[in-house]
Amino acid sequence: MKAKKSKVTTLDQFKDKHFGKRGTASREQLEADYETFKLGALLHEARIEKGLTQEELAEKVGTTKSYISKIENDVKEVRLSTLQKIVELGLGGRIQLSIKL
Repeated sequence: MKAKKSKVTTLDQFKDKHFGKRGTASREQLEADYETFKLGALLHEARIEKGLTQEELAEKVGTTKSYISKIENDVKEVRLSTLQKIVELGLGGRIQLSIKL
């Protein structure tokens, strides 16, 4: 019997096809936008896991519900120092950064 050729496309193959290879302007923009989106989603998940509303988190950190919402929904970029304050004071957590080359 002949083996079936897989029609599965990896995420990297999809991005290569639709946005170009790494290093091209459109691909780098996609990667940058994804990292921003991922940050908002991570913050949202952590807040939910702690059982906090956006308003409760904002109060703990000394900001507004609107600001927390904008970060979670990727409408507003957040400075690392502000993110650290949200994670540490608001969520009782710690930020871990890594750089991949």
